[in-house]
Amino acid sequence: MEITIHRPQDLSTSLRQAWHRAMDESPEYENPFLAPEFAAGIGRYRGGAQVAVLHEGGEAVGFFPYERNAFGVGRAVGLGLSDCQALVHRPGVTWDPQELLRACGLSVFEFDHLVEEQKPFGRYVTGSFASPVIDLKDGAGDYGDYAEWLRGAYPGLAKTTLKKERRLGRDLGEMRFVFDERDPRVLHRLMQWKSAQYRRTGRMDRFARPWIVDLVDHLFHVRDEHFTGVLSVVYAGDRPVAAHFGPRSRTVFAAWFTAYDPELRYYSPGLIMHLRMAEAAGRHGVRLLDLGRGEKEYKDWLKTRELRVGEGFATRPHPVAAAHRLWRRPVRGLRNTVLAHPTLREPADRLLRTVGTLRTADRADRPERPVEPGGTGGPGGPGRRGRPGRSPDGSGRTGQTGQTGQTGRTASGRAAPRTR
Repeated sequence: MEITIHRPQDLSTSLRQAWHRAMDESPEYENPFLAPEFAAGIGRYRGGAQVAVLHEGGEAVGFFPYERNAFGVGRAVGLGLSDCQALVHRPGVTWDPQELLRACGLSVFEFDHLVEEQKPFGRYVTGSFASPVIDLKDGAGDYGDYAEWLRGAYPGLAKTTLKKERRLGRDLGEMRFVFDERDPRVLHRLMQWKSAQYRRTGRMDRFARPWIVDLVDHLFHVRDEHFTGVLSVVYAGDRPVAAHFGPRSRTVFAAWFTAYDPELRYYSPGLIMHLRMAEAAGRHGVRLLDLGRGEKEYKDWLKTRELRVGEGFATRPHPVAAAHRLWRRPVRGLRNTVLAHPTLREPADRLLRTVGTLRTADRADRPERPVEPGGTGGPGGPGRRGRPGRSPDGSGRTGQTGQTGQTGRTASGRAAPRTR
């Protein structure tokens, strides 16, 4: 097997087409985070992004996107932002991880959302985690409208949700939902909401990092069959109430950044957003809505099943690999322990919210700096400010769902607890 190394943004048309073909041939690789367009976006704003192309008989049969630093430490491309990671390959292709790491010049490769199917990496997985998903079908096929779909798919949530939608319409203006909004101003509003939410809840603000703002701006403009940036918005009259931005392929839609106007939280705008988005995605040909790794009550309400994703470190015998593993593994282990135990997770969450309240109060007298696109005339641009953030589940998202207002039941018949 021959392995060649490329910058993802410099891949030829024929290699991109071969990559798309590999995605099409295996359902495990239909997630848009595995598309060449996502890797190219990361490469555009992050130094060190590369793709190893595996060749058999002169044909490109596998694609391994990753990031590499000067010390040979590698990570999945977009680690901390990507909710799906894999070496995308044609059916039947196998590879040797040690040979792959040598060809890439890596002593270690870190991942946290590895597709379960990646058997050659199996011995390097240190933990396996649930990633909830919603199986979808064309909502118009069995139901006449959204309300009918909601009553059929989520009978325990339908009555309260529809009541809050009607109340929102009466109080602020007719409620409407746009699945694929193309106004970039609303995208920037979403990033402002999300940035404020990160700070309010004590999390690190991802949108304080300029390259992430520029990346999201860029991906918003990508319109390809295997990767399209979709901005979905709930409006009351002309006022945006809630918004979500995430990528979709032909059949998979990845939930990514969701936020809402905190002044309107009592209408449960986040929950309305996810339900509206699921119904509309089904009508647009999506067959799987990936909610992403991480324990959240709304995911338990909405999921139809779970996939499994792995985290770990593929290593070669090398001092740098040993040092990186010693540094990173305890951090991941501590975070996973806290998230896996409610008795630890809830106090930690309260502490973060207290820190967020103090931080927000400290900034109350300062003028807010808006999230804006790059200033070079395109989606890219010069850096602005800040440091990266992470959501508590490591996925790069801290989804807001709002409150249900009453205890309902999930599609499976279980009681749906109140959100907080």
